[in-house]
Amino acid sequence: MSICITRPGKNALYVSSPVMPAAGTFGFGNVYRSLLDYDTLGAIVTNPVTYQPWSPAAGQRVVALDAGVLMHTGLPNVGLKKVIREFGQVWASLPCPVIVHLVATNVDDVRKSAATLDHVESVAAIELGLPDDISWEDAQKFTTAAVRGALEKPVIVRLPLGDAFEIAQSVAEAGAGALVIAAPPRGTARDKSSGQLVQGRIYGPLIKPIALHMVQVLHERLPDVPIIGAGGIHSIDDARDYLEVGAVAVQVDAATWVQPNLLERIARDLAGRLVTRMSDAYPDEWHADMGDTEFRDRFSD
Repeated sequence: MSICITRPGKNALYVSSPVMPAAGTFGFGNVYRSLLDYDTLGAIVTNPVTYQPWSPAAGQRVVALDAGVLMHTGLPNVGLKKVIREFGQVWASLPCPVIVHLVATNVDDVRKSAATLDHVESVAAIELGLPDDISWEDAQKFTTAAVRGALEKPVIVRLPLGDAFEIAQSVAEAGAGALVIAAPPRGTARDKSSGQLVQGRIYGPLIKPIALHMVQVLHERLPDVPIIGAGGIHSIDDARDYLEVGAVAVQVDAATWVQPNLLERIARDLAGRLVTRMSDAYPDEWHADMGDTEFRDRFSD
């Protein structure tokens, strides 16, 4: 099974499954090695990276919500060049493509970062994360800078949820190989333990109907631009809904923190590699996450 998740051409990115973790939920590729089978994933999207090092946010970072969680990390990282030195060999050893999530800080840093990543053989593509409340003009400038820097690799652009409708066309015209719809929205919530108001990104099932609607509308408006659906995926059916409205792939975010094997199960199912229970199977002959390889190993004799 081979799925093209970017625009066709010499730099197109093909994956074996339409499922991957979202930026900021999977580390830099080494965190979950002992918890799930990377062979089942279409790609790995790294934690956000900036050209210069960024320090973590101060104070309270996580606030529990009635139907999700608000998180504010500050996008801490050691800077692009050090990230490449520390994880380049890790990426090369992984069985699926690596997509580095690059934070759009300023146009010059985006161009330099994209040019640097373009020469890293273990990187398959760049995902450019745009700031919230960005104008379509600035979104186009950032995308153009990334595309011109990454001459040999596709640039996927993750749009902010609130502005996706306004900037999608300009980003596509600037050369984005695909669009991610969308980044988790920002919000404010009161931390009950400290009594302080905390700003951050919101994760949870209620994000899905909003993002799903955007994917459907933008797929109709921009039928030639591949769209990766993201937001509120907490089940196989959630992921399938995105594919049904036109997404070529999906990114799973917060569910991975709570139940890492759910990411693998979604990936197996959408790639047609999850075994359904036979009517005469005994309880010890099947489990919900059984893949086709495990099934063959058990019953080939």
